[in-house]
Formats: sequence, structure tokens, C-alpha cells
Amino acid sequence: MGSVRWAFPCGAWRPRRREWLLAAQLVQPEEKERIGKFVFARDAKAALVHGEPGRGCLSAQSAVPKFLNCRGRTCRAGRLLMRKLMAEELCIPWNEVHLQRTPKGKPFLASNLVGINSNYSFNVSHQGDYAVLAAEPELQVGIDIMKTDLPGSSSIPNFFHLMKRQFTETEWDVIKSMSNEWMQLDMFYRHWALKESFLKAIGVGIGFNLQRIEFNVSPLQLEIGKVYKETKMFLDGEKEEEWTFEETRLDDNHHVAVALGKQEGFAQKDSDVHSMEPNQPQFTLLTFEDLVASGIPVAPEDSAYWDNFCSKQEGPVRQSSHSRQDCV
Repeated sequence: MGSVRWAFPCGAWRPRRREWLLAAQLVQPEEKERIGKFVFARDAKAALVHGEPGRGCLSAQSAVPKFLNCRGRTCRAGRLLMRKLMAEELCIPWNEVHLQRTPKGKPFLASNLVGINSNYSFNVSHQGDYAVLAAEPELQVGIDIMKTDLPGSSSIPNFFHLMKRQFTETEWDVIKSMSNEWMQLDMFYRHWALKESFLKAIGVGIGFNLQRIEFNVSPLQLEIGKVYKETKMFLDGEKEEEWTFEETRLDDNHHVAVALGKQEGFAQKDSDVHSMEPNQPQFTLLTFEDLVASGIPVAPEDSAYWDNFCSKQEGPVRQSSHSRQDCV
């Protein structure tokens, strides 16, 4: 049981009949039913793969709302990444993992098998073309992924004006110091992912004054695939020493931030959170075969579920070139 960083390219995944029906067998019937109700195929795929965007912890059941509703983000609970984690890292057989929801929709593990693993913290996020998961045995974890994308019908300057209150003046100075609008937008989303990763880790959302948090990002340019820990956070003007932030670019357009902090009430021989940090684990890009490798079906095959999936558009017409799924 150790540090985990996984990414699954759900945007590029075009499931075949065998894959989709198997995936449906590997989740609980009530979740399968919820996933089948999505209008668009992209959302059904993401919901099947990724988990609730709020914090996940085996001993915590509080919901964590998003501080902003970004375009294209699927805020539904999926299961495969979490089930893989519990089966492979916590050694709970796939078909004995039972996930339930709080009244606010936050998933949690309903099992007597948690035991000594109750401090194992995990978090999941989906945006753009990837679903991502981070997990740690002794640290609070928050993860967020953002895709750099044009802000709908608004110009970038107008978009920044609308979002002015989300960042401090110092952060805006860094964002606007980039050499062109696209790089400014990229830096905007980098800051956004950092702030949201922290909020998810501590379990707060709407109502938190985001200007209380300020990030001093470093370095300004991130290479694809490398893990960086140089960025520092200031809370209410004071440098926060007990939090570390991992930053990774999965590709040119997707930025991931992982917030790591000491768990509340968890006794440490050394109070310094840096002594517990993982050794800069890189993200493992999962295939569908990786995702279901330890899977044990919990429901019978339902061929009508494939027909339901094939009837869906990939996404809204203006965002998708696929009118229907290419079903084979």
C-alpha cells in the first residue's frame, strides 16, 4: 500500500461492445443505471471511469462541492478507478467493494474491511480528456486536472474580467506576464488547478474566499511528464510549510495539481509533512485492460446496455464531430 498516481484517457477511449459490457458488469447495478441515463456518450464514459470530484477518504463522508462549474466537467460519480485502487492497493476483492453515497452524492466505502487502512486517502478528478486519481497512505490528498481551452463565446480578456475575484493581484500579474493570450490562459488554468486541489484536500468549497490562498508558481514552464514540487502556497499572507503541491503536464493542454498535507488527528513521529512525502511519483497512463485487470463482475451481462450507449451522441454538436458512437 503506497502512493498512487493514475491517469486514464477517457476522451480518446472508443469502447468496443465487449469493453463496454464488461465495464458495466464491474460496477454496482444502481451506478450502472445512473450512467445509462447520461445524454452524451463522453459523459457516460467519464462517469464510468472517474470518481466524485470531491475529496475521497475511507474514513470521511463529507461532500466537497466545486468552487466553480467549469465548462465540460462531469460532476458525476464513477467507479472503475476507485474499485481498482481498493482491489489492488487495499487488497479488498473487487466484488466485495461496496460503495455508497452520502445525501449530497459523495461516494464512500461501506465496508467492514477498511480496518487499519482507514487513513488511506484518495481523490479523483476529470476534465478534458483524462480522468486522474491520486492516493496516499498517510497524507491528505486533493487532485485537480484542467484542460487549457478557449472560454466558449467569451474573449480571453472578458473571461479574465469575469474571473477577476478568483485570484490575487500577484497571481494575476504572473498570469498576464505570459507572452501571449494562449499562454496566459494556460497559466490561469494552472493556478485554478492548484487552488482547487487544495480546497478538495481540506474539504471546503463554495463560500471559501479564494483570495486567502496565493500561489507562487515555479518554474514558470513545465515539461510534459515531469513532476514538480517547487510551487509554494501562502494562506492569509503566510507561507504554508505543511503543504506540498505536485504539478504535472500530461500533455500540451492538460495540467494536474496534487495537494498533499498532514492528516488531522493522525499521529506522526515527525511532525514535518515533508518527511512523509512520496518520492515524486509520476502518473501511470492506464489502458482499459489495466483499468479492469483485477475486476470481478458484480452483475450479469446486459446486451441492451450496449444498444443504449450506441444511441448517444459523443457530445454536444458544437463540441463534437461524432453524431453517434462508432459502435462495433
